[in-house]
Amino acid sequence: MSIKKISLESIQKIRQHIKAALVLPESENRPPQKTSPDELDTMPEPDSLDALGDLFKFAAPAEETVPTPNTAGRWFISVVNPAAALTRLPTLKLKPGIRFVCYLNRIQDGGVGAIYAVPEEMSTTAQLETALFQSGDRQHPPQPQGSFMDFMDALDGDFSPASFMIASILRRELQEMGSLGDQRNWSHHHLVDTIPPQVQWKWRTEPPQDLAPKVLLLPDGRAAVEFFTCRVAAPVAIYRYVDQYPARSYTARCGGQAIGTP
Repeated sequence: MSIKKISLESIQKIRQHIKAALVLPESENRPPQKTSPDELDTMPEPDSLDALGDLFKFAAPAEETVPTPNTAGRWFISVVNPAAALTRLPTLKLKPGIRFVCYLNRIQDGGVGAIYAVPEEMSTTAQLETALFQSGDRQHPPQPQGSFMDFMDALDGDFSPASFMIASILRRELQEMGSLGDQRNWSHHHLVDTIPPQVQWKWRTEPPQDLAPKVLLLPDGRAAVEFFTCRVAAPVAIYRYVDQYPARSYTARCGGQAIGTP
């Protein structure tokens, strides 16, 4: 059994790299609103044949089409490849023949995302779009055929202490991908290795003596990751996370709870 401490600075840099790779275009975060038929009456009269043609195109009855970026609460496929977050992460990689895909759902005051790992032979555009027509509201995302139960099952790596720590951060960043407004959670958490002194904390458990991120490796290959965060948006709190990994797997049993509050 060995315990490996990981520097907070290195984890913060890795997190920033992952976040930068998962940035969505503005057209997907805040899709432009489309003009409704009721608004046609208030539109100015067309001053050219081109403008008149645009009105006819809008008024023509459209067949059911694949959803594109919208704020009507209809799921759509993101153009961003979530697997881009794995670039320059030498300890982790996608297993051969697997790809990540991200679905997004937007309404006026927020949005959510859903990440899946899908075998390449089942991830053509047509196959991924088929799942859109079987989706519902934001609580019922598309479920592409053949997708893994847990997208982390698609990862392989060197099973080093650093790889398990990175996997814990990666999971949370991917789960947060596409979240907007009050759906954001992990984004409000700052990684810490000391107790922030600006607040007089009230502890729900024994105050931690060592907040350094660390990984416990067992002889049979199992691993446990521990790290701490400070949530900086209400409700402000210090959180302790413990993720437990089976042998030679990056699919963890994750746990996190607030241990200190102002």
